[in-house]
Amino acid sequence: MTVSAAVDQYTVLTGDRSKIKDLLCSRLTECGWRDEVRLMCRTILLEKGTNNSFTVEQLITEVTPKARTLVPDAVKKELLMKIRTILTENEEEEADEEMEEDP
Repeated sequence: MTVSAAVDQYTVLTGDRSKIKDLLCSRLTECGWRDEVRLMCRTILLEKGTNNSFTVEQLITEVTPKARTLVPDAVKKELLMKIRTILTENEEEEADEEMEEDP
């Protein structure tokens, strides 16, 4: 299991994943990223979707790499710090529990 998968699984089990997701959504909205991606989708659809042959899957395939590069570094850093904080708090809680178990 990769570190990313382990962190993902842990955040799902603890319920922190929804908090992280909410934080990400709000930050992306605040910085205008969602509007940029929406505009990018409209532009692509206007250019390529004139005959209704352009599928949602094709749109996602084209937009995803570009959208990922548009996520501001500050948002990435904030999320990383939030994840680190959650993991650190978990380690501290586990250490406290182990100390309580040992007489």
